[in-house]
Amino acid sequence: MKCKYQDELEATFSSLNVIEEASRCLLCHDAPCSKSCPAETDPAKFIRSVRFLNFKGAAETIRENNALGGICARVCPTEKLCESGCSRSGIDKPINIAAIQRFVTEFEDKAKMDILKKGEPNGKKVSIIGGGPSALQAASTLAQLGYEVIIFEKENKLGGMLRLIPEFRLPNSLIASEIEKVTKLGVKTVTGVKVGKDISLEEIKKQSDAVILAIGYSEPKPVELFENNDKVEYALDFLRRVKRNMGVENVPDNVLVIGGGNVAMDVATTLKILGVKQVTNVMYRQILLSKANKKELDSARELGVSILDGYIPTAVEGGKVTFKHRDIESELTINADKIILAIGQSADISELGIELDKGEVNYEKPFATKDEKVFVMGDIAHHDYGKTVVGAIRTGKETARLVDSYLGGK
Repeated sequence: MKCKYQDELEATFSSLNVIEEASRCLLCHDAPCSKSCPAETDPAKFIRSVRFLNFKGAAETIRENNALGGICARVCPTEKLCESGCSRSGIDKPINIAAIQRFVTEFEDKAKMDILKKGEPNGKKVSIIGGGPSALQAASTLAQLGYEVIIFEKENKLGGMLRLIPEFRLPNSLIASEIEKVTKLGVKTVTGVKVGKDISLEEIKKQSDAVILAIGYSEPKPVELFENNDKVEYALDFLRRVKRNMGVENVPDNVLVIGGGNVAMDVATTLKILGVKQVTNVMYRQILLSKANKKELDSARELGVSILDGYIPTAVEGGKVTFKHRDIESELTINADKIILAIGQSADISELGIELDKGEVNYEKPFATKDEKVFVMGDIAHHDYGKTVVGAIRTGKETARLVDSYLGGK
């Protein structure tokens, strides 16, 4: 299986395909698929609309519930969420909810639908620090409620970690289109500014009725064993550079990727698509317990990535890494021209004076801090929705509702 870096690995449904797939839906009265969606996108409702050829109604359901519905259609782990609850699973296989959602959001763009509307101004201002998915959802929700919203982003473009997802999974053009739907609501943006360095948090608080911290896990976690090794690069740095250069990258023929989540799979599949002959992925967990989405694991396998599970690195010398198995008496050594580490990320909030507990702001009230005017969401917030795009969407909605309540809204 081969494709250029810019090409998408998956094609969208045709209108015939989407109607056939939607017709498999059992039209459950109390649909478990909708209950299983953290973003509250309501798959049961939009699939029902598709089944009866109401594509516009389906698009309205998706977009009104999920400001980044087109993005989630491509990167959401649906097999672990809405599709896992699908009643059709007991008959043959779950409805392909992601593919239906993708078709509908693409239809929305082709039909030039303008679904989200700015609310009547209420005279209150909310500042959001960080421009990732939780920030974009919160900004959308608050703007529709009539708030003046301004986003501060340290990078030159909004999107946060979305900007690191490979082009063949999430095109830059789609990210731009989804962000435009939010900014058209009157959301203001200040990019290339790092809060805590270029402008203080206190200064932003003075200018705002409420402040939301939406700072993602954008920094790699240092691994002492691999420090000061010129063969080693962190996954986020690699993905950021490749996405920025649209796949123009010189890579050796033998690369070792260490890690077992979606970031590791993104690195491994990117390497194969760039033409690397031997890509070996070593992960700590057993593959059945991997944090990576099934779709990403399957793509890595199909592209020829060698995956070894259950191993922990114990020694490294240049490009030579020794591993021991966590459960059985087994040791292996791998020699590689390059090593890419995908062993977790962290948040960069050192200059904001915010305390973290195991990487999160863990306060007695969800999405709150010790300062009643400051709220948190996304990766650094303590919640049960997962460190995923769809989890970020949910925290954006929850925090926007909390802020609205704090500022006297309905």
